[in-house]
Amino acid sequence: MPTAQAPLAARIAVASGGFGFAAVGVAALADWRRRPGAAVCLLGTGAAQFGLLALIVLLAYGAPDRAALATAPPLVAGVLLTAAGVRRVAAGDPRRAGGPPPVWPRVSAPAGIATVAAAVHLAVYGGFTTGMVVLGLAVIPPLVVRELISATDNRRYAGRLAAQEAHFRALVSGGNDLILLLDGALRVRWQSPAAARLFALTDADVLGRHFADLLHPDDAPQAARLLDRVLAGDRPTLLPARMRDGHGAWRETESTVSDQRGVPEVHALVLHVRDVGERRRLERAVHQLAATDQLTGLANRQELLRELRARRDRSGALLVVDLHGLGVVNDGRGHAFGDTVVVEVARRLRAVAGPEDLVARLVGDEFAVLTDAGPVLAYGLGNRLLAALAEPYRMAGDDEVRLQANIGLAEVRGAGPDDVLRQADLARRRAAQLGRDRIEWYDAYLEEQLVRRLDLERELPGAVARGELDLVYQPVLGLADRLPVGTEALLRWRSPVLGTVLPAELLPVAEDLDLIGEVGRWVLDRACRQLADWSAGDRRLWMSVNVTPGELTAPDFLPRTAAVLAAHGVPPDRLVVEVAEPRVGPELPAVVARLAGLRSLGVRTALDGFRAEHASLAQLRRLPVDLLKLAPAAASAHRPGAAGMGGAAGAAGATCPAGAAGGTGAAGAVRPPLTDVVVGLGQRLGLEVVAAALETPAQVDAAARAGCRYGQGHALARPATAERVEAYLEEFPSASR
Repeated sequence: MPTAQAPLAARIAVASGGFGFAAVGVAALADWRRRPGAAVCLLGTGAAQFGLLALIVLLAYGAPDRAALATAPPLVAGVLLTAAGVRRVAAGDPRRAGGPPPVWPRVSAPAGIATVAAAVHLAVYGGFTTGMVVLGLAVIPPLVVRELISATDNRRYAGRLAAQEAHFRALVSGGNDLILLLDGALRVRWQSPAAARLFALTDADVLGRHFADLLHPDDAPQAARLLDRVLAGDRPTLLPARMRDGHGAWRETESTVSDQRGVPEVHALVLHVRDVGERRRLERAVHQLAATDQLTGLANRQELLRELRARRDRSGALLVVDLHGLGVVNDGRGHAFGDTVVVEVARRLRAVAGPEDLVARLVGDEFAVLTDAGPVLAYGLGNRLLAALAEPYRMAGDDEVRLQANIGLAEVRGAGPDDVLRQADLARRRAAQLGRDRIEWYDAYLEEQLVRRLDLERELPGAVARGELDLVYQPVLGLADRLPVGTEALLRWRSPVLGTVLPAELLPVAEDLDLIGEVGRWVLDRACRQLADWSAGDRRLWMSVNVTPGELTAPDFLPRTAAVLAAHGVPPDRLVVEVAEPRVGPELPAVVARLAGLRSLGVRTALDGFRAEHASLAQLRRLPVDLLKLAPAAASAHRPGAAGMGGAAGAAGATCPAGAAGGTGAAGAVRPPLTDVVVGLGQRLGLEVVAAALETPAQVDAAARAGCRYGQGHALARPATAERVEAYLEEFPSASR
């Protein structure tokens, strides 16, 4: 090269080579984090370019040969670095995610433009001045600094992105949910790293498979339908299913579904799958505790109602079992012993009930059995339950317990759970009213009766204080002269809500509510007051008042009766206390003692509703009574050819206590010799015989022929108020005993 042109060539080489060296260096720094092998290659290229640039400058300015040796190290280093980088890239140097993009295009483009501009300038003007060269070189450092700063910012940004990615990857990997991405065909496209930890699933087990293939065959169709609805545009919902884990076991899972097909970076259905097996086990345990009686292990009331709700449209029956005697066991032997008996009762109920029947404990001594059997089989099941429960309960040691039970039956189909339980309980209450160890079916009439009973129980308390009780009176006449000799006080309850209630309906409720003493005291006082009013002048009548055996045997009955007689000034022999013969049996000794006490006061006693039976005749001698009121069946016995006395007791009503109507409505004919025996026995015992419930003149004549001295009934005089009876008595100039 000519000497004149050497400086110009040197300047061009320095300008272009320096700029290229800067571009290579910046590109190497930019690629260092993303591709270390490529960065080493760029560094080697830059070193070689620097050595060549230095050699050109030295040769251009005629430097000594010894100075040219100084360019050998960068040239050798460049070759070695380039070779090392090539080997690393050839060995599979991986890309580092998150690094900044390469920056050499941003450096090379300005360098190329500058080089072309310099070449055009040389071609047109022939050279550069010193100022132009300095100015051109001055542009290079800011550009290099700018790229270095940009590369540094990129590396920082890439570092933050990498940290965030690592953070979210750790969250996904360490979470308790397995995340699955499903494509439009419901095939698994990706699963989170937590799959191996949570479900022991590898990518090979899951990726590419249809999601339904991972689920239990019984759950897969429902899950597929739900996901299809989501793909069709329905709102995402909860997906419960059993999923197989890597060990082949079925896990109970719940998945939340999110439709992310509209997000370009995802474009899939996102399922967050969580294992809910432990929670479900806890829920089942809690349900078991909430639905089970803790003592017996039977279902409780809530579980029975739930099962009734589930079987509402199926045939079947509900049996409500009520035990009698368990309270006595608890009081006498302790609750621990009672609990042992209850457990044995539960065991017997389960043993008798069928495998598909539900046995429940409602309250302490009340159980229930829900069965799918029809009416006949359900009734048979009730009989087997009664037989099993009636067997003696032999506990530890020599202890033995016997219990009784009642069962109410109601059909299940077509009624709500509360209604079925109520109906069966009503039938159970009806069975308890009729006795022990009985079974009763529910029917509408039964419910009417029990509703009526509930109304009576609600209204009766306070009836005495409210002045709602009343008495009517039925005269007793001598059959020979038809003159009145006495009256019988008959109780009526004039309820403003229920209307007039007769003793046959009122008194059992009063006994159950423990109000019979209050009602009896009112009746006795009112009857004696009325008797005192009628006893003015020459009229001498007796007043009959009916009492129950329980009222008669009360400790205060005798002194109370004496106090009432004294308060109204009534001679004791004017009062007749009647007790119904059919109710005497269970309390015969106590009744005998109280009747004897009344006779010692001077009060006369009567046996009401006497039946011409051998048992009644046998106990007649033991009872200290003054009058014998024959039941219609006994009084109707007559000699051949005599008119019969069939008929009901009428307004006198059935035999009942505490002012109830006199007479009993038993039916049936007794042979004439037995009637003669009854009347003859009464006469020999000094008893006055009264024929009750005489409804027709023929019955009156038959009673007179049978030897009865007195009679009572509609054929002689009807029950009436005190005023009307008093007007009736005024028709007779006098009345005697």
